[in-house]
Amino acid sequence: MRPIGEIAAKLGVAADDLHMYGKYIAKLPLKLIDEGVIRKKKLVLVTAITPTPAGEGKTTTSIGLTEGLNRIGVKTTVVIREPSLGPVFGIKGGAAGGGYSQVLPMEDINLHFTGDLAAVEKAHNLLSALVDNHLQSKNNVLNLDPRKIVWKRVIDMNERALRDIIIGMGGPKQGVPRQTGFDITAASEIMAALCLARDLEDLKGKFGNILVGFTYDDEPVYARDFKAQGAMAALMKYAIMPNLVQTIEGNPAIIHGGPFANIAQGTNTLIATKMGLSLSDYVVTEAGFASELGAEKFLNIKCQYGRLNPNASVVVATIRALKYHGGVKLADLAHDNPEAVEKGIVNLDKHIENMKYFNLNPVVAINKFASDSAAEVEVVRSHCQQLGVKVALCEGWAKGGEGAIELAEMVRDAAESCDTCFRPLYDFSWGIEKKLDTIATKLYGADHVEYTVKAKTQIKLFEKLGLDKLPVCVAKTQKSLSDDQYKLGRPKDFTVKIREFEIAAGAGFLIPIAGTIMRMPGLPSLPSAENIDIDNEGNISGLF
Repeated sequence: MRPIGEIAAKLGVAADDLHMYGKYIAKLPLKLIDEGVIRKKKLVLVTAITPTPAGEGKTTTSIGLTEGLNRIGVKTTVVIREPSLGPVFGIKGGAAGGGYSQVLPMEDINLHFTGDLAAVEKAHNLLSALVDNHLQSKNNVLNLDPRKIVWKRVIDMNERALRDIIIGMGGPKQGVPRQTGFDITAASEIMAALCLARDLEDLKGKFGNILVGFTYDDEPVYARDFKAQGAMAALMKYAIMPNLVQTIEGNPAIIHGGPFANIAQGTNTLIATKMGLSLSDYVVTEAGFASELGAEKFLNIKCQYGRLNPNASVVVATIRALKYHGGVKLADLAHDNPEAVEKGIVNLDKHIENMKYFNLNPVVAINKFASDSAAEVEVVRSHCQQLGVKVALCEGWAKGGEGAIELAEMVRDAAESCDTCFRPLYDFSWGIEKKLDTIATKLYGADHVEYTVKAKTQIKLFEKLGLDKLPVCVAKTQKSLSDDQYKLGRPKDFTVKIREFEIAAGAGFLIPIAGTIMRMPGLPSLPSAENIDIDNEGNISGLF
């Protein structure tokens, strides 16, 4: 690794402007963002086909593409999200890429990093503590109904036992007993607000607008009613600053924010993206999971709020994942099976179609695995060529930037031919049901959307509160285009069921809950944590 000052110098950032976190990590001050030059730069979004246990490698491809673009003379920074400890110790692993397409130092990035997620957690739980303290010691002068408090607590860990809990037990001095629960930190509205904020003042305003609950008379109660936003924002003094690290080939990487795309907006911070666009000619960024989740939220929510205009998009696919969508069992994915690739390619087709809804013509990146046969790769190449879609074999994992040059050249050509081609799928002024119907029918491929009585009642409440003009951030399984995780490939003839809504008034969106998705994951039967260890010299093993 190179000293972080050398990496900053590539971006034209002086050493005195860096807030150092050791030799290889630094934070960048917000004053470096230049709104005047951002629109002159190129923004590339990397998304993927529907995730499978076989893996797709969006982050690896994003980093490899960045290495490739720099190799062909395009000054490029990769801007991605921070890992959550939940997946690191659970089933998914870290989020620093892999092979020769990694960001470094990998161990530090995956474990605590600069403490941003800890700051999010503390700011969130500070508000939780102030709410319960108000019930206990201020005689509830706000008339807050404990049964109607919607603000939970968070922890950066997969812990299913904390989903639904009772607090305040033990007598009058221990608090007011009530039902509540924990979400994972990545699902916190504090994280969502951080990722959409312009600066500390804007973030403080978003914190003040957080809906905590309702009074006995069904009137809303906000965080500002507890005078919480100032202290909460104070905890975010350094967390709001993007983190600068490096790729394995010594190119700049900015890592900041970490919401999941199945339960939040699934993209890095607006601040980090604008920082990258201010300091380099191209920014490569990725959105969580597939096109109907992270990409949809990036394009409809983040780009509309931040007035961003992406110039190109990449859809990542793997031969293994396509075979899985074609009905092959996980244990058999290494076996040559062009017929299964042909069968599963309908999933890729839908994600290509989805990007075209935003007026973006995607480049398909085949993320190469050693087990992929030439015949299987040719199935994808010829199919994309028949569709008139550019396709490149990406070997970034094995070869770094050298293995991503073909992809880099195609992405550069696509970006240079698109200045203002992007268009969002919906307008914020549309009604809630129209927004959801548009997303579900176009991007998921559903016949229609069905709402429970509870969801319908909530929609009427949002209209009364003036929240119906906010964008929608659907919480849905990432394992299928539908809201049923077992429907692989390209499902048809299905209904999306919205069971209820959550409100993120501070962040600035509504959260429709589709199907059985939960905002607090559980650990698998064999968690990754069991394989992680450290020796007496501080060398960590088993982390990936």
